[in-house]
Amino acid sequence: MPALEATFLQTASAAMTVADAHRTILAVWRIEQPRLITSLARMLRDVPLAEDLTQEALLAALERWPATGVPEKPGAWLMATAKRRALDHLRRSRMLERKHDIIAWDMEEEQQAMPDLDSALDDDIGDELLRLIFTACHPRLSREARAALELRMICGLTTEEIARAFLLPEATIAQRIVRAKRTLSESGLAYETPSGEELSKRLSSVLEVVYLIFNEGYTAARGEDWLRPQLCNEALRMGRVLTSIVPHEPEAHGLLALMELNASRTAARTDAEGEPILMLDQNRALWDQLQIRRGMQALGRARDLGGAGGIYALQAAIIACHAQARTASDTDWSRIAGLYAELAAVVRSPIIDLNRAVAVGMAEGPEVALVIVDRLSREPALKGYHLLPSVRGDLLRKLGRYEEARAAFEAAAALAGNRREHALLRRRAAEAADAAMSS
Repeated sequence: MPALEATFLQTASAAMTVADAHRTILAVWRIEQPRLITSLARMLRDVPLAEDLTQEALLAALERWPATGVPEKPGAWLMATAKRRALDHLRRSRMLERKHDIIAWDMEEEQQAMPDLDSALDDDIGDELLRLIFTACHPRLSREARAALELRMICGLTTEEIARAFLLPEATIAQRIVRAKRTLSESGLAYETPSGEELSKRLSSVLEVVYLIFNEGYTAARGEDWLRPQLCNEALRMGRVLTSIVPHEPEAHGLLALMELNASRTAARTDAEGEPILMLDQNRALWDQLQIRRGMQALGRARDLGGAGGIYALQAAIIACHAQARTASDTDWSRIAGLYAELAAVVRSPIIDLNRAVAVGMAEGPEVALVIVDRLSREPALKGYHLLPSVRGDLLRKLGRYEEARAAFEAAAALAGNRREHALLRRRAAEAADAAMSS
């Protein structure tokens, strides 16, 4: 990550305010957190303790870096600090002397190779992330608790952001995370990738978590950037590993197809300044055709295995409609609306209904879609979901109801957590206001 590294070095060499230091620390943290947790979990065989100690390393950085400047290798500093705390814990726990010596030697070896810690996540770390996910997806934890815990540990989302992702109260998510960590700590669950029947029990949750990780990378819930490519890449790598572990599981192939097809648009999704470009406005020449072919092959494999009606395969089929359209006007919106209807029959979700409304609007007109969206506005789960007023604003704009559209886009911007998305919605509100003035 040369550009990011250069930014850190420049910041470290210049005087910085506490606010500047904190922003830099959090930017580093978002990248390094999964690596820290997986390394400590491997040492300690205790996932919740590993997360606690990485949080201590973050606090140490927040205390020291504003005064001393950002280290030349910030990821290495965090890793060394977290591992020192892990060793302190092992000493206090009176681990066997031989095991203690081995771990201490391992830490010294890693510290001598600190520059490698600032490179992109490698295949070994990818396997460790997958092992961490399988551990935290133990059947003793509820499905909801597993997903919330993974988003906290791997994506670095706050409790508030996770609550927004699940359309649930923050207190509910906080309780789930606390209970999940307590269960993992008290049960002595092994930190390993299970096999056989045990793997099958956890697979659906693992697939869900991998997709949640991809989604956070695809459209970040917070921060300065709309995309977090390292999370997308990790999710894709884990998806590929999963299809090799369970080659006859159609949903694994369906998930991989969905991620490959979505990721194929990455180069076209932002401009040179990192501002979002909506799908209908994207330069399709920038879509990665090799990745599209890989996605279509994975989707074909899911269908061959009898999984055409699976939740991931259906979503992949929707994205395939976009990928196969040469231009935006060639998109088969009626087909997409039908696929969303099939998906809604498999899993009940107001977000699926909202996406179907977008497709219906493109296929049948904004008036028809607006009826669906207005009905969805009464859904309690969508009360704080910024894309509901955003979609409504777009439909109102198409109907020439510009002042109402402006208000809807303003409401959406107020709910958006990501700075880039907030700015996009404010621009759309301003455009609607200009149209209202000139009409």
